[in-house]
Amino acid sequence: MSETQDETTTVNEAQSATPATDSVKLDGLFAFKVGMSSVYDDEGKATPVTVLKYEPMVISQLKTEEREGYKAVQVACKPKRAVRTSKAERGHLKAAGFENGAYVIRELSMGAAEGLEVGQKIDINSLAKGDVVTMTAKSKGRGFAGTMKRWDFGGGPASHGSGFHRKPGSIGNRTWPGKVLAGKRMAGHFGDEVITVKNVKIVDVIAEDNVLLVKGPVPGGRNSLVRLSKV
Repeated sequence: MSETQDETTTVNEAQSATPATDSVKLDGLFAFKVGMSSVYDDEGKATPVTVLKYEPMVISQLKTEEREGYKAVQVACKPKRAVRTSKAERGHLKAAGFENGAYVIRELSMGAAEGLEVGQKIDINSLAKGDVVTMTAKSKGRGFAGTMKRWDFGGGPASHGSGFHRKPGSIGNRTWPGKVLAGKRMAGHFGDEVITVKNVKIVDVIAEDNVLLVKGPVPGGRNSLVRLSKV
């Protein structure tokens, strides 16, 4: 066998042994909130931004209408230790290249993406500078709060003897319907809700540092998971 044939055989063997881990682009990403900062344009104008850290994600499952009844891409990141992984989780993520489980497993709408395979990495350049996305995150939990703090009620008179300073007031009805209607604004758990903000601009994508900059504030505390979607 000639040297050229030997080289061709070696290249073919190497290609066949390489798993499907090429980076692919989706219609969105998940990233972790780091904090807020400012960036300046050429004219010196400051733009408030939130810094998001992207942890490299891998496709762990492709959901189809035939099996699950809907189309979606399941992604995973941040490997777990063996002691924190169940046998079922280990088997589920084995095809994606995880030795054990993963701390973060989420879904993205598949959209018009084609040629996706389990084990492929999600490219941070799925989002580009100037893109407008829909952002979803969970807000900070603020514990039990009254109506003035939770719903911005005005409260009662501040004068002495009123006995009605920060109370919600009457919540009842007359004989009909004779009950408190569902959805009545009252004291309760404040925050810790899923918040969706539309038309958020991507100010910059720093691929070498796995960092995204989005304009304005982002719901949630530090290290909270944020979904960024084009659809």
